[in-house]
Order: sequence, then C-alpha cells, then structure tokens
Amino acid sequence: MKHQSIYDVSLDANPANYEALTPLSFAKRTAHIYPEYPAIVYGDRRQTWGETYDRMKRAASALVKRGIKKGETVSIIAANIPEMFEAHFAVPMSGAVLNTVNTRLDAEAISFILSHAEAKVIIVDPEFSDVVDRAIHMAGLTDALVVDIIDDTFDGGRKIGSMTYDELIAEGDTDFDWSGPANEWDAISLNYTSGTTGNPKGVVYHHRGAHLNAMSNIVTWGMQQHSRYLWTLPMFHCNGWCFPWTIAANAGVCVCLRAVRAEPIFQLIRDQQVTHFCGAPIVLNMLANAPDELKDFSHQVKVMTAGASPPAAVIAKMEAMGVEVTHVYGLTETYGPSVVCAWKETWDDLDGDDKAVKKSRQGVKNVALDDLMVANPDTLAPVPSDGQTMGEIFMRGNVVMKGYLKNPSATEESFKGGWFASGDLGVMHPDGYIELKDRSKDIIISGGENISSIEVEDVLYRHPAVMEAAVVAKPDEKWGETPCAFVDLKPGQDVTDADIIAFCRDHMARFKAPKTVIFGPLPKTSTGKIQKFILRDRAREA
Repeated sequence: MKHQSIYDVSLDANPANYEALTPLSFAKRTAHIYPEYPAIVYGDRRQTWGETYDRMKRAASALVKRGIKKGETVSIIAANIPEMFEAHFAVPMSGAVLNTVNTRLDAEAISFILSHAEAKVIIVDPEFSDVVDRAIHMAGLTDALVVDIIDDTFDGGRKIGSMTYDELIAEGDTDFDWSGPANEWDAISLNYTSGTTGNPKGVVYHHRGAHLNAMSNIVTWGMQQHSRYLWTLPMFHCNGWCFPWTIAANAGVCVCLRAVRAEPIFQLIRDQQVTHFCGAPIVLNMLANAPDELKDFSHQVKVMTAGASPPAAVIAKMEAMGVEVTHVYGLTETYGPSVVCAWKETWDDLDGDDKAVKKSRQGVKNVALDDLMVANPDTLAPVPSDGQTMGEIFMRGNVVMKGYLKNPSATEESFKGGWFASGDLGVMHPDGYIELKDRSKDIIISGGENISSIEVEDVLYRHPAVMEAAVVAKPDEKWGETPCAFVDLKPGQDVTDADIIAFCRDHMARFKAPKTVIFGPLPKTSTGKIQKFILRDRAREA
C-alpha cells in the first residue's frame, strides 16, 4: 500500500490557493497599480498602461465576438510597433494562440506557416501587405479574417483586409472579463524555426513557460522597476525572448522601433533614456562601429545579446562606450534565452580583453531552467569539465517547448532520455560555465582535427579592417575540409586574402587558419544571423 503523508490529507488545490501561471496576469496587475504610467512610446504616440490594457481587453473581446475559439490560431505579421506588443496579450486573452510571423520571409514561406498554423485571423502591418496578400492567396485562406494595422508613421503599403485593427478594437468591450488558461500547459504562442533545411517547424509555447521565462528575464538582468526597454530585437523572434510579458511584469516602457539602424537607436537611447535593449551580435557590431558622433548618451545602458558567441572585440567596444553586455544563449525551443553568462565580482578587475573573453561564454542555466549539461549525444554521459572536450548541449525544465506542432517524429527526436537536444556543440569549463563551439553541422573537420568556426571568427573580428566575418567548411581533396572565411571589410579598408590569413596564423594554431578568404557582404536571416548554408554553397563552388 502506498504511503500517504499527513501533508497529503485534505490539502488539495482549490481556487483560493491555486491559479494557473500565465504572463497575461502581469498586464492586469500593472494596469491596476500604475494606470497613469507610460507603457508605449512610438514616434509621437504615447500610451499609458491603463490605455494599453483597455485596448488589449477590447481586442480580445472582439476576437471572441468574431467567433474565435480556444486553441485557434491568430497570426500577426508586423514590425516592432504597439499593435504587435498588444497582440501578445490580446490574442491569448481571447483563448486563441498567437503566431508571430517572421517579417522577412517570402510569400511562399509565409504561406506555409499560415496554412500549417491554420490561421483564422491574420493581422497585417502595412509594410508587409503585398507579400502577405500573396501568401494568403497561395495558402487558400480566403475565409480568414484579415485585419489591417494603420500606421501613420509608415508611408506605403495598402489595405488587404476587411477591417482595420482600430475597427476591431472598437467592436470589443472595455469591461471584457477575460480568463486565464484552464491549464498552464495550454498553448500561448506558436513560433516557427528558420527552416534552413526544409519547411520550418512550429514550436509551441505554454503559459507556464512564458510566465517563468518572463520573470527570469528580470532576475537574470537585475532589471529595476519601470525599466525603459528599446525594441531592437524582433518581437516575432521567440516572442521577443518573452520580453513583451517581461515589460508588463516590470511595469516598464516599450520604446517601439520599426527599423533597426544605428542613428535612431542611439537617438532613442538618449532622448527616451533607454535602460535596456536586446540584439544579436550583428546588431552590437553595427553599433560598435557606428560613427562616434552618434554615441552621445551619458547614462548606463544594458544590452542582452545571444546567438553565436559575440566576438570578444565587439563586447569590449560596447562596454567602452558605456553599454554593459550580458551574454545569453538559447533556442526557439527554449523560449529564447535560457542560459546566461552570470557575472562574478571576482572578474571585475580583469582587463578589457580578458573580461570580454569571460563574457563571450554562454554560461549557466537561468533561474527558470531546471538543468543544463554538455554530454555525448549517443550515451548522454556528461563530458569532462575541462573546457576542451566537446559534446552536445542538453537542457530540461519548464522553459522547454511543448513540442513541434503536427510533427510528433521531430518532437520525439528532439527529446532524448528526458533532455532536449540542442544540436549545438560546446564544452564545459571547470567552473561549470558552458561555452558554445559550433552547431553540430558547422564544425570543420580538417585532417582529423576539429576546428571550431566560432574560434576562427573570433580571431577575424580582432582584425582592425574586418566589419563582419563568417567561417564554414570548404571541401579539400587532401584534408577533407579546410576553413573558408567570408569577410566584409569596414568602409575604406584595403586588405588582401593573404593579409587576413597571415593575421589568423599569427593569432591561432596555423592549421585552424582559413585557407581561403572571400570578400563581400554576408547573407543574413531576418534576426541578423549569418546564413551559413548559403556560404557553404559558395565555398563548394569557390
């Protein structure tokens, strides 16, 4: 007979002591306590938390009136504008699942997503009206409700829907009594992977994970109450790393931004007293190399960066201008960042370069992730914590996705022995911090030796003439593969491939240095990641 503890008797969950976790509660709380506080800044537009929460409720109410049912999909294709922020609350308040679509995809890819997600409502930013109109017709979704966002700051686009977003809000009730999920495991959002090796996979988030990672962002970053957050990271990417919900919990300010360019970023940092922003290493590189006259702010700013390890040289440049860098790591499947390079005071006295090297490590689990390891992908045996032995990075916990929509085989494959397999290769340092070395498909095996493309790229970024760099494997008859470097130079710089190769040989083991250098702009994804699959094709043809 199973033992029953005294704590198990008549102590059941009930409405007084249990509520399903959801990040939607953050907006309700903040609007109640701080209704007059600013919530959104966008051009000349200003919204308080009271006004913003009212718009969220009315939009949710209107969706319900329009017949949208629990668990149905509402897609939105929009830049980082107020309506995109509001949708992160309004759509799940209606019981529907929010699908934020990558704005830089072509019509064919958007068509696949809308069809696969079975979108019942499609909300469209005017900047993307043409491509979305084509996608809707390609997908045959002519019965879907298409809603046009009207943005007075954008000159262009056209209406393709049957109503505007403001007309939708006007249909809703300001006293709409929305309810949270019956089960915190219910889906809150649907995000699609980049799909570089076939059709993208639909990653499903639940309310519990979104709530926990949103809170974790505040703890991880030490965000002060009422932080002012600049939207340089796309909200379509992992729901902006859960930061729409974070800013609501923080009672902060969303400083919205349509186009990610150095001049408006620095202007908003100065004029709006921005305290925090996020971005891929490519964004940091753009800002670090911007003209000095743009960098005219004097207050402390924090940036969170993820993706491939940011070059130590870029981190050093950002910190020199007064921007404190926090390095995080994660995947779409882990709600964005779930690993952080947690800083230690003992590192404060390191010089700039050594400090940047520490910050370029991916780090340790955040407070919402349960466990993290680097292990043999076949046996799941952890690798030695020697900073040398490579293995695959595995995670588990409440901020791992529910799974892939309509794809049980891919879901099963990604979950190995109770762990999520990231597909990323890394090492575990003696202090318990992981360091990403490569995607498993990006490692270069030359003459039997493993070469990390990230390690070579880090050296390339230290060259004073290099603006951007990426390294991939190039087939070689003798060695099997050799490193091929793609380099985009800073304006006015004139160096040769021999100069680049010689620089690398001076700063790393000679066998790791590129054998081939190709100059020119680098192809990027919508989130600023360099598209290495295109570069691999170019390397094979070179």
